[in-house]
Amino acid sequence: MRIIVNLIVTAVIVYLLANFLPGVTVDGFMSSIIVVIVLAILNFLVKPILQIISIPITILTLGLFLFVINALIIMLCSYLMGSKFHVDGFWYALLFSLVLSIVQSIVGGLMTDDE
Repeated sequence: MRIIVNLIVTAVIVYLLANFLPGVTVDGFMSSIIVVIVLAILNFLVKPILQIISIPITILTLGLFLFVINALIIMLCSYLMGSKFHVDGFWYALLFSLVLSIVQSIVGGLMTDDE
């Protein structure tokens, strides 16, 4: 149940960010749900490979290169989604990735169970 709640909350965040940030468009809420699922799959399959390949530059930049990897994952999602989700370029993908991560952290902190 928690996975579904996280999926819906992240889809709402993606939908709102696409409406507020320039350079990022999403067709509708259903498309934002699909974006979240595609991002989860890409983060599970592609991101670890990119992180392993880029270990030297990640160490050299003290981990800042991971932001670039996140932006590349967003751009790959945009490519795979076609016109349903579009990011205009690398800098918009980087901005979207940073804001999405920050908002997810804040909302995730508010949603913790005290059981």
